[in-house]
Amino acid sequence: MSSSIGHPGSGRHAAPARPGRRAFWADARFLIGVLLVAASTAGVWFVVAASRQTVSVLAAADTLVPGQPVTAADVTVVDVALGQARDAYLAPDALGEGLVALRTIEVGELVPAAGVGESELSDRTSVVVQSSVDVPAGLDRGALVELWETPAADPADPGVFAEPRILVADAVVARITRDDGVMAAGGASLELVIERSRVADVLAAVAAGAVLSAVPTAGGAVPDPAPDRAEGPAADDDAPDPEPGGDDQEPGG
Repeated sequence: MSSSIGHPGSGRHAAPARPGRRAFWADARFLIGVLLVAASTAGVWFVVAASRQTVSVLAAADTLVPGQPVTAADVTVVDVALGQARDAYLAPDALGEGLVALRTIEVGELVPAAGVGESELSDRTSVVVQSSVDVPAGLDRGALVELWETPAADPADPGVFAEPRILVADAVVARITRDDGVMAAGGASLELVIERSRVADVLAAVAAGAVLSAVPTAGGAVPDPAPDRAEGPAADDDAPDPEPGGDDQEPGG
């Protein structure tokens, strides 16, 4: 007679005990995922914070022309978000004595660090000339002009001139003095910033009695407003052509 071993009062065999389930937070893959999410979140936060961080740099309070000394009165401090480009612009503590503009810097423009330097680095100087023709009203400080020379063909005859030619192709206007008097004969006095190597040619032209004219280059002056359209009905480009056999066609025989 056989007998089964089991719990008292039960005719069934006891089931083997199952091992305990491992906690999910102990899984290495779960931990790696958490770290990746945290790293990406921190990276996004860092990028956003860096883009919103502002720095103090200098901006031109007025148009700066090449060779002009740059002082605290010529600039203003502004706070802007530049990111990694902060070193490309002049900081307030970098403004020292002896700095000059190396190129034209428009009013309100951030002063680039490469746009200023020691005076020894500038090859520009200014001369004052009298333009025989008036300059456009929109021409102002910092504009680019061509200086034309019309030399005298015969020194004995002041009224005879040779073919005009460009004397300086890239002069920058530093100051304009217009003669607006009643007896004014037209023209204007201009202080121009030019290369030092061209100063001798300009002075020689003035001494020889040549006629000088300042002509704005493309984009050197504010264009005049477009003229108003003529009044009256405009032509309708979409109007259909007259059909053959209209009133203008002669009747057939």
